[in-house]
Amino acid sequence: MVNKYNCILAKHEDCGGMPLMTHLKNVADAVAVFARHAGLDEKLARKGAILHDIGKVSPLFQRTLKHGYIHQPGFVFRHEIASLLFISLFAVEERPVLIDMVVAHHKSIRKDIGEKGFLDLDDNMDCFARHSMEFEKWSPIALSILKELGIETHSISLDEAANNYQYAVEHCKSKKMNVSLWKGVLMAADHYASALDEKTEDTLDKLFIKPDLHFYNRKHHLYPLSFVDADDERKHTLVTAPTGAGKTDFLLRRCKGRVFYTLPFQASINAMYDRIKSDLHDTDAQVCLLHATSNLKIRDLGIEERILQHHPGASVKIMTPHQMASIAFGIKGFEAMLLDLKGSDVILDEIHTYSSEIQAIVLKIIEILKSIDCRIHVGTATMPSILYSKIIDLLGGTSEVYEVSLPKDILSSFNRHIIHKVTDFVCCEEIIENAVSESKKVLIVCNQVKRAQKLYDCLAEIYPDTDKMLIHSRFKRNDRIHLEQLLKDDFNTSNNACIVVSTQVVEVSLDISFDVMITECAPIDALIQRFGRINRKRTDETIGKYKDIYVIQPSEDKNEALPYDIDILKKSFDVLPNSDLLEESSLQGLIDSVYPDTHFMNIDFSGVVFVDDKWMIKELCHNAKSALLDVLDINSAVCIIDSDKDKYLREPYERMMYEIPTSYRSIAYNRLQQLDTGSRPFVVPDKAYDGEKGLMLEYARPGMFSHYEFL
Repeated sequence: MVNKYNCILAKHEDCGGMPLMTHLKNVADAVAVFARHAGLDEKLARKGAILHDIGKVSPLFQRTLKHGYIHQPGFVFRHEIASLLFISLFAVEERPVLIDMVVAHHKSIRKDIGEKGFLDLDDNMDCFARHSMEFEKWSPIALSILKELGIETHSISLDEAANNYQYAVEHCKSKKMNVSLWKGVLMAADHYASALDEKTEDTLDKLFIKPDLHFYNRKHHLYPLSFVDADDERKHTLVTAPTGAGKTDFLLRRCKGRVFYTLPFQASINAMYDRIKSDLHDTDAQVCLLHATSNLKIRDLGIEERILQHHPGASVKIMTPHQMASIAFGIKGFEAMLLDLKGSDVILDEIHTYSSEIQAIVLKIIEILKSIDCRIHVGTATMPSILYSKIIDLLGGTSEVYEVSLPKDILSSFNRHIIHKVTDFVCCEEIIENAVSESKKVLIVCNQVKRAQKLYDCLAEIYPDTDKMLIHSRFKRNDRIHLEQLLKDDFNTSNNACIVVSTQVVEVSLDISFDVMITECAPIDALIQRFGRINRKRTDETIGKYKDIYVIQPSEDKNEALPYDIDILKKSFDVLPNSDLLEESSLQGLIDSVYPDTHFMNIDFSGVVFVDDKWMIKELCHNAKSALLDVLDINSAVCIIDSDKDKYLREPYERMMYEIPTSYRSIAYNRLQQLDTGSRPFVVPDKAYDGEKGLMLEYARPGMFSHYEFL
């Protein structure tokens, strides 16, 4: 690389100060790989990559990269707009694509946050004058860099630059409803090269490797799906089978290309990541993990491998539907995700566990995946028939979908539970006492964290010498990981009695097998998932052996029923057998009797950008992330304890360890300090957190700080 250009930077001095020419070359190398995958012109893509940041040569931008620079309020300079002033260097027929690649690789062209998109600025300021300041002085340097990188150049006057600017404005104003993969390849390549810097070229050969999945051609008599032929010519799959039937292996045997494997909960995703990574360890497949806290799971990997987890091109990527939902709502970066997904195999596993909102979003995601030529494989233990039929229709009908289920005689070998209905928890005190005396493992599930904490306190007094654990969502993320590992590795495998009190987090997220369950009533689909934590291990010895589950009658109080609908709880309780075997073959009928309608499909998703096989978003535009959060009504928040505040501010890469997830409504109005960094956590008193019990919201108030007089 030519040293005389090393003083022109692409990154801030405090972040290493990478020379712009090096960055442009790295992005060009990366974009060629991404364009090849997308079936786009590699040479044209390289030109867009070389052009995309050339506007950074402007002294107005270069000064912002210097140590000690203080941002000036109201000053706006978008380097991608300055890059457009050079568009006349390229053939007329190439310019529309190059503008698409450059103009929106950071901002939506219209209605971006802060109104800093290209057309926003064109409307609200003398945009050309700002971005062409001192053009005659800095453009020769920019032209020299472009020439060095293989672009044929000529001198550009200020008038020519003005014409280029206006050409780009008219091009962007003419955009219709659509989505741009050209924007996607540039964003993907730019983020990739920015993250890997000098390692970019060395890692590109790891991208878009089709995984060798022959490992999953194994057969075992305990897993009936292992004997079902996966080589059906139909493109898509819908398999219905109980947990333990070999569903994961079967779904992977149906895959022919790169794989996206979606699961609903963090711990189940972590477990699947460990499993597939181990299964494919002697192949060249790149197995990656993507969910809200995946950085905690992969922090022991090398820096390069950690970076690759978050970028397109993995052989197998395991994630939640939330990560994929950006394509349904047009969230920033959705074009890059579409690029990554295009033509791949997508496994939507445990679809029966999704909330009604997520189920509706998954239906929309299926529509989009089908439109970009994905092969879609849906796995479920059971689901409402109306949802099953809807998925079949979306996938093109039975001629396009390979439907697999197990016959009744095989299903009967998965019968595992005797269900008992009880009126309240008091009825179960003797059951717990007997189980502990017989060295059994007892799992108790509450629907609300506060009730679980209160029950745990009571049991701690009664059984001081028995191994106990409380696990729910409101622990520090690092503590939650530790608890899950302890539960799986120690509590689950020891021969001693233990009592675990939990909330819904156990429904599908933990591979544990306990002896007795006592659970508050939940919707029938959630209950079926909970039941799967009891007598879970399938061996020749356990087939035909049954264990007891006690379901507590739901309260008449709507607040006590939360987070569930009280009528659904009552229907679910009514359809359960009493002191009788729960037959696997009956589950479909139970679910259909509780959910006879299409409630999960009657949700108004006004933010959805793909309707009736058409994109309903302007090309080169994207929506704010809040569009997705508003639809899901997530309203989630995080908090940290006061004694972790300094570490949170000081250690950006460790912040997630200290965060405690909670609902926004439960904490936002308590007059607590909220940090303006990271995930913007609320700061709660140390008294509000206990290593055994997690976050105790009753203490999450200003008056509970030891230094309250200073607040």
